[in-house]
Amino acid sequence: MRNPILVLGAGIAGLGAAYKLSGNNQQVIVLEKDETYGGLCGNFTIEGFRFDRFVHFSFAKDEEVNDIFAKGSPEIYRHKPNPFNLYHGLWIKHPAQNNLFPLPKEEKEKIIADFRNRPNADSLIVDDYEQWLRLQYGNYFAEHFPMVYTRKYWMTKAADLETHWVGNRLYQPSLDEVIRGAQTADTPVTYYSKEMRYPLKGGYKQYLSALVDGLDIHYNEEVMAISTLNKTLCTASGMKYSYSRLISSLPLPMVVNMLTDVPEEVLSAAKKLRCTCGYQISIALRTKNIPPYLWWYIYDEDILPARVYSPSLKSLDNAPEGCSSFQLEIYCNKDDYTNEELIRRSVDKFIELGLIHEEDILFIDVRFEKYANVIFDHNIYESRKIVRDYLSSIGIETIGRFGKWGYLWSDQSLMSGLSLK
Repeated sequence: MRNPILVLGAGIAGLGAAYKLSGNNQQVIVLEKDETYGGLCGNFTIEGFRFDRFVHFSFAKDEEVNDIFAKGSPEIYRHKPNPFNLYHGLWIKHPAQNNLFPLPKEEKEKIIADFRNRPNADSLIVDDYEQWLRLQYGNYFAEHFPMVYTRKYWMTKAADLETHWVGNRLYQPSLDEVIRGAQTADTPVTYYSKEMRYPLKGGYKQYLSALVDGLDIHYNEEVMAISTLNKTLCTASGMKYSYSRLISSLPLPMVVNMLTDVPEEVLSAAKKLRCTCGYQISIALRTKNIPPYLWWYIYDEDILPARVYSPSLKSLDNAPEGCSSFQLEIYCNKDDYTNEELIRRSVDKFIELGLIHEEDILFIDVRFEKYANVIFDHNIYESRKIVRDYLSSIGIETIGRFGKWGYLWSDQSLMSGLSLK
């Protein structure tokens, strides 16, 4: 009997691959180190409160993806995206560059003057993200908003990033839009998606449930070593698996470390692949009196979280009746702060600002995520190619955000698995 296809990781990409290949009447086994499926699209529940692992909505346009999601969750919420930003105690509609109305008059004038006097970008060569920001928005706005946020969210300086990842993720308004947004709060929503969809029940993970039916998933199986010569691998539980084909959604550096006799060039390239990591602080509240924003960004550096969202506003099913919840994302290395420091510079700051009241807090949960987002520094493309080409040459196919080492949304990660033949 032929050995099975092995898929490493039961996140959305790995599930997509197994779903597609199983449909071709092939034996497929998925190995997952956790006790359930979902990966970063999964969730956890504490005392009736459900929290996703990072903020997730669907704005997928691909028909196959939407059909799968509809099977997993026929009933959904349709949210109009209208996020906000917290800046020096002010709530500013997102994106801030064309929604300056709440700012003091002098600050608005500085931003508009800088925006008006920007050099002609067509005549300049942009070498890094900082230069791009200054050309798009002017110096004052760039320095006080996105350059600050870059340090919080990307764990590095804007000058350390290249720009191909930006795409349509950052809105580039006209001068008229900037001036209008400084004069009135009545501005159109310019977010890059017009609708954000979310399951009525079960959290974002519910979308993945249709992928799992009938799959052979081995949980609590963390891969430790791979022998491509013998087409075998070993797991932490002591199991040994043989395979006919190996597909990995695991982070590229992790896979390289599972191999022996890796060329020095590949080892060096793998070490240059950087990603963000950080903490999720989940807060359960005995009240529904919270800011009315599905998610929001924080520009102030004295407040550690870069992004906040409310699971209870995403779906009523995510919190008990009469309650609400927040999840805070803090991007930093593990042990940069103690749990007490994390809470003091996040939850306590929210209490000081009156966003929540201490007596309403039911519990606070702190968790660390080792892999969050790929960092698009100036080494990424060459290093990524060296590593992926090497893995391909020894028969390891890579998919998903960390297998492709790209800025993939969840639907794109799913499609990377579904595209296999």
